[in-house]
Amino acid sequence: MRAVGIVLAGGNSKRMKELSNKRAIAAMPIAGSYRSIDFALSNMTNSRIQKVAVFTQYNSRSLNEHLSSSKWWDFGRKQGGMYVFTPTITAQSNDWYRGTADALYQNLTFLKNCHEPYVVIASGDGVYKLDYNKVLEYHIEKKADITVVCRDAAAGEDVTRFGVVELNEDGRIIQFDEKPMVAESNVYSCGIYVVRRRLLIELIERCAAEDRYDFVRDILVRYKSLKRIYAYKMEGYWSNIASVESYYKTNMDFLDKDIRNFFFREHPEIYTKVDDLPPAKYNPGANVKNSLVSSGCIINGAVENSVLFKKVYVGNNCVIKNSIILNDVYIGDNTVIENCIVESRDTIRANTTYIGKPDDVKIVIEKNERYTI
Repeated sequence: MRAVGIVLAGGNSKRMKELSNKRAIAAMPIAGSYRSIDFALSNMTNSRIQKVAVFTQYNSRSLNEHLSSSKWWDFGRKQGGMYVFTPTITAQSNDWYRGTADALYQNLTFLKNCHEPYVVIASGDGVYKLDYNKVLEYHIEKKADITVVCRDAAAGEDVTRFGVVELNEDGRIIQFDEKPMVAESNVYSCGIYVVRRRLLIELIERCAAEDRYDFVRDILVRYKSLKRIYAYKMEGYWSNIASVESYYKTNMDFLDKDIRNFFFREHPEIYTKVDDLPPAKYNPGANVKNSLVSSGCIINGAVENSVLFKKVYVGNNCVIKNSIILNDVYIGDNTVIENCIVESRDTIRANTTYIGKPDDVKIVIEKNERYTI
C-alpha cells in the first residue's frame, strides 16, 4: 500500500476510572487474549502497510512491552518496520505530547523521511476490521485533502462523546462538532484518517507555529471549509473502548457468536503477541456457560456470560456472572462476582461477594497479597 501508518496510542481517559491507573487505553485487554491496539495494527498489516509508527505516552510501560517486537504483526521483514515513539527531551522541546497534532509535530522527522505519498492515522482504542485500501481508493476518487472514516449511529446510540459530522450529497463534510452537548447529526467520526503526507506535514507545521495542538479541533474543524474533507462510511462492527461502559459492552459483545466469528474466523485475521500458556483446565465441579475462557485459566466453580482473560484461577463453589476478569486474577473459594470488572493481578479473598448493576458495572480492585514489593 502506498501509505505509512500512524497509531495514536498515548492518550488517557478519565471515563475509564481506575482501569487506566496502570495502563494506557490502547493496552486494555480485549476478548480474552488481545489488546485494544492489536486491532489497529492488524488492520495496518492486513492492508499491506509495511511502515507503522506508534505514538505512546501515558502509562506506556505495558504497551511498550507488548510492542517490543514487530514480528507478531509481520511489519517490514526487510523494508519498513514498526517504530514506537515516546516524548523525548531535545534541544528544541522538553514537553510531553500536548495533543494529537503536537505528537505528530514532535515526530515530524519520521514523516519527512518517509517516501509514501499518503498517511493513514488511526487511534489505538478502536475495535474493528477495516481495509484501509478501500478508504484510500475513495480518498483518491474524491480528490480529497483529508478523508475521515465515519459511521451512522445505531438507534439510541449516544454520539456526543465522538466527533459528529454533517455531510452534503457528495459526502463532503460541511460541519464538524467535536463532542457536542447536543448532536445535530447521527453520523460520527471513528478517529481514522487518510491524508496526503506532504499536506499533513504542512498542516502540522502551521499548527505548531500558531501554538495549536489538537488534530481534530485545530485541523479538521478549523479547515472544514478550506480543505476538501470527505467522509468514508464504514460498515460492520466498530467500537471505541474509552469509557468503562463501552469497554464492558465491547468485551461482552464477543460472547455473541456472530461477532466472535467475524473477528476470529473470517479473513483477514487479528494478530497479537502470543504467550506460551497451557489450555484452560476445567476441574470436576466446573460449570461454564456462554463464556470466553482464555489459556492458562483453571476453573473450579460456575462461570456464566463472562470473559476470563489469561491465567485466571476460579476457586471451588465460586459463582461468576456477567463479569470481566482480567489477566492473572486469583479468586478464592465461595466467592460471588456479578456485573463486575476485576482488575488484573488481583487476589479476591475467599467468601467475598461483589455485585454491581447491569447499568452500573462495579470495578473490583483488592490489595494484592501474592506480590510483595
